[in-house]
Amino acid sequence: MVGRMLRDSPMNPSFQPTASVSYWKAVWRHFKKKRTAVAGLWVTVFLAAVAVFAPVLANDRPIVASWKGKLVFPVLQEALRPGNGTWKDVWDPNVFMLQRPLDGPGSWALWPPVPYSPSEYDLLENLSPPSRKHWFGTDDRGRDVLSRMIHGARISLSVGFVAVGIALLIGIVLGGLAGYFGGWVDGVISRLIEILLTIPTFFLIIAIIAFLPPSIYNIMAVIGLTGWTGVARFVRAEFFKLKRLDFIQASAALGASHGRIIFLHMLPNAMAPVLVSAVFGIAGAILTESSLSFLGFGVPPPTPSWGDILSQSRDYIEFAWWLTTFPGLAIFLGITSYNLVGEGLRDAMDPKLFT
Repeated sequence: MVGRMLRDSPMNPSFQPTASVSYWKAVWRHFKKKRTAVAGLWVTVFLAAVAVFAPVLANDRPIVASWKGKLVFPVLQEALRPGNGTWKDVWDPNVFMLQRPLDGPGSWALWPPVPYSPSEYDLLENLSPPSRKHWFGTDDRGRDVLSRMIHGARISLSVGFVAVGIALLIGIVLGGLAGYFGGWVDGVISRLIEILLTIPTFFLIIAIIAFLPPSIYNIMAVIGLTGWTGVARFVRAEFFKLKRLDFIQASAALGASHGRIIFLHMLPNAMAPVLVSAVFGIAGAILTESSLSFLGFGVPPPTPSWGDILSQSRDYIEFAWWLTTFPGLAIFLGITSYNLVGEGLRDAMDPKLFT
């Protein structure tokens, strides 16, 4: 007993106090206990990696090539200078499969795993079923479905993240103002939220997009501008609770400005439910973009998206099953994974777990 007391005493040179577990470490510890949430997190990471490295995974240009004694990187060159079409004339995708040099014995090319562009037409291969040449088949214009899905992941996820970012910015600002100042400010913002909640969001988005030129940026902006109400309500409720706590009142008594109190003291403590709402919002934005593309209001062609690929299957659903199965599965996995991550975060942030 005495030995243990001496060992744990601060007078002992080897004594190290036990570090308290931070809030986010505790959240991560509880989050890892949810196997479905962890699985959903891995799927979201995989989809994000596919979106980021889409040009390397599916392209009609080599990743790296040796041409006329020079080492070149056509994919990187295309990313830096889009629209340069010289490499399509120099390199043939069949060369990679046949392992034949083009311009002398020293020429070679390393092609992406899917050596097809998402906009590359081949009418001789239209509506081809999945095969070794086209793993997910082709559409009605002979375009490789897998290549279009890989590049479509970039569009769908970009819409989700940017739209949610816009919604978070508006929701945090308006919800914070309503919860902090209260009074007539809260009254005006709350009435605005209630008005928007009475309007069906999806039909409102369709009505707005119908008057705008087709563009991915317009879709991002419209989804973000119509999806901030939930975030604002969460932030408003958290600010109402926080501004009654002692440390907030002490900061005000010491003369801290409104901006310092809001952004340095209240907002960091109100972000937990906002983070959960943002994860659910990404899933909702992906579903909204896919629905708009399916109805013909989405990203203009030939830019691929999951909803656009699924929309093409309506005329060929009886025999071209791959046009429905693969994009539908991608939408299902994307939305489900984000919902699982959101539910896992919501449960992990439950205050009852930390008592």
